[in-house]
Amino acid sequence: MRYASPLMRHVALVSSILLLSLVAGCSKPAEPPTAAPGTAAATRNQAGSKLGDLSEFRSIAADVSALVDKHDLPGAKTRIKDLESTWDSAEAGIKPRAASDWHVLDKAIDRALDALRASSPNPSDCKTSMDNLMQAFDSMNAKP
Repeated sequence: MRYASPLMRHVALVSSILLLSLVAGCSKPAEPPTAAPGTAAATRNQAGSKLGDLSEFRSIAADVSALVDKHDLPGAKTRIKDLESTWDSAEAGIKPRAASDWHVLDKAIDRALDALRASSPNPSDCKTSMDNLMQAFDSMNAKP
């Protein structure tokens, strides 16, 4: 009986670790609500991508692109931080779905960040990097 207590603690510890790893192992976020049929969001969601719904990220990128088009590079630099934060926090949930597609978008986001965060941002470079980022998002939605 003297050895039962340490053995029981060990079994309980191992069981707890296994249970927690099973529960915490799924990092996929809950599916967002479905858009109303016939809306632009519904069309995008139906086309979808291997990465899932990218509309939140694309919307932020569109905001940044609009600011670049208005030559508001300080505003674009501030807004792209939202894209970076949102993208980074969602990485664990979306990267496993299609790692190669995730890397394509991640690199395009990095190039846009680099252009906007340059010590003297070049409006042409910022515009090009944002156009490329928007094309990357659109190409992901076109994939089956």
